[in-house]
Amino acid sequence: MITWMQRHKKWLIITIWISTIAFIGAGFVGWGQYKYGDKASAVAKVGDIEISMNELQKTYSRLYQQYNQMLQGNFDEEKAKQFGLQKQALQQLIQQALLLNLAKSYDLAVSDIELFNVIKSQKVFYKNGTFDKETYKQVLSQNRMTPKEYESGLRKEILLQKTLSLLPVKASKNEEKIINTLFNIADKIDYKVLSLAMIKVEPTDAELKAFWETMKNNFMTDISYEIIFIKETPADKSYDDATIEKYYKENRTHFKDTEGKILSLETAKNAVVKELNAKAAKDSALRKYIAFKKGKLDPSVKKEKATISAHNNPLGEKALQTVAKLSATKPYAKPVLINNTYYIIELVKTNPAIPKTFEAAKAEVLPLYLEKVKQEKLLKLANKSLANFKGKTTDFLTVSAVDKFQDLSEKEAGEFLQKLFTSDKKRSFITLNDGKIVLYNILEQKLLTNKNSKESNVIARLKSTMFSEGLLKTLQNTYKTEIFIQGL
Repeated sequence: MITWMQRHKKWLIITIWISTIAFIGAGFVGWGQYKYGDKASAVAKVGDIEISMNELQKTYSRLYQQYNQMLQGNFDEEKAKQFGLQKQALQQLIQQALLLNLAKSYDLAVSDIELFNVIKSQKVFYKNGTFDKETYKQVLSQNRMTPKEYESGLRKEILLQKTLSLLPVKASKNEEKIINTLFNIADKIDYKVLSLAMIKVEPTDAELKAFWETMKNNFMTDISYEIIFIKETPADKSYDDATIEKYYKENRTHFKDTEGKILSLETAKNAVVKELNAKAAKDSALRKYIAFKKGKLDPSVKKEKATISAHNNPLGEKALQTVAKLSATKPYAKPVLINNTYYIIELVKTNPAIPKTFEAAKAEVLPLYLEKVKQEKLLKLANKSLANFKGKTTDFLTVSAVDKFQDLSEKEAGEFLQKLFTSDKKRSFITLNDGKIVLYNILEQKLLTNKNSKESNVIARLKSTMFSEGLLKTLQNTYKTEIFIQGL
């Protein structure tokens, strides 16, 4: 599943983007160096449209939740990195910003009545069969959103839909006839499935080593960093009422309820103390950083040593990202907050990546070798068996008959049928993306008379996808895109 999704990631992004209209149900997921405190900060600008960190966090979170649902809860931060989810989130927002620039050029807007009609239509806000304002506020509060935030995002989504609706893509009658014909071509076949599990390989160390020699630069050690660090643990001080009140008055906008209203001093008191302690810890960490950098650190302050890398990192991803930016000329990092503790770090030495020894790389080399050799042997078996294989005989199959194969999943069957109906060979074999090979022999072929009621939708979707790609490419050449954060 993971491999397939990675291979078809481009289309998944389009599907997820088109299917999403609102944020309900999406929680926040943190992501290291890209999670900034200022929600108003711009991470990118497309034409006249700025993309805020808050929007990027929400889009990342929404994508994360959708992938997690598709993988039935088996999605985590490691898989998110493999999928490039951070980049997907930003790319999605850039595409939306391109369309918003187009909408702006046509003076398109969303009225309050249009917005309210969409909100009223969403059943999640209903109580006793009708839209209920209190339920609306409660649902948004449970999802950590204010009405203002939700309505701003929804207004943007409606504007995007309105813009795209000005560019209709419909199917012609001739196109419908062509698709209907394609869907009604039917083949009766003999087939046999060959899988990698049928091939047994027991490689020797000599064979593995010879294979490793051809690609040993692909198996490198991690870059590692020798560091010295100081920890500044959270402050736990008591403050008099005057200090608490003074800080509250100067920073009262920090303390709001779920609807965005400023809390009273009495209600916010614990939060004020917590923020004062956080500030005290940060101030202390900054003082130690300056003293550490100048070589004037109090001898009583404990300094610790560690060597960290991508696969040996007790301090966490944020520390590694911070250290990776240091150099011999700028070895000191300002205090970094990790798990409620500030770390002040000095880079002592950077150890570059080098090729692993055969023994160290052996565990990584083995599955690659097995896959390569098995695929080669399976291909030889397919060529040898093709002329006289004995397989299963099917009924007449159309390109959509993905549920007619007991020994293929629907995804595999769909891939096989698509390739079968575009092949000009009566007897041959088809290699699937997961490595399986399907031998086939077409026994009979005929044209069915079924009427496919979905051909218009199929054509419209295909044409719409092609049109959207062309439109986005044109807009990319029209509106300048600037990205203000590193790593994406």
